[in-house]
Amino acid sequence: MTTLKARLQDDLNAAIRERDELRSSTLRLTLTAITKEEVAGTTKRELSDDEVQKVIAREAKKRREAAEAFAQGGRAESAEREQAEGVILDAYLPKQLSDDELEQIVAAAVAEAAGAGAEGPRAMGAVMKIVNPKVAGQAEGGRVAALVKKLLAG
Repeated sequence: MTTLKARLQDDLNAAIRERDELRSSTLRLTLTAITKEEVAGTTKRELSDDEVQKVIAREAKKRREAAEAFAQGGRAESAEREQAEGVILDAYLPKQLSDDELEQIVAAAVAEAAGAGAEGPRAMGAVMKIVNPKVAGQAEGGRVAALVKKLLAG
């Protein structure tokens, strides 16, 4: 078992002992998503820590989107629960880049792409190829893409 998956399992056991319903249900759902990913495909395999982290990030994103949908639908209590679950999952993810840090990385990538001859909105793909490896796991793709578009537009 990978170290991150083992940590999730240990934290789940602790949450169950402490009778923390929110934490235990969130971790249970996340471990289920990890197991589902492991058995997907033709053969069962064990996920690496990076792959487990991607599953956790995907689950956290689902929680954020659900919280927004519940808030727009006027279901504040459900939105709060989804946000709380997202906070629990965020503890297992690397620290997210601040807007300033992300903007510096994207600006450097735009300059690098411009140096290679790619400019304007058509350079989006080239800039994203430069930025994605640098921010992997530390910033959501949509957030990065929006900033790239903004900086390419001028």
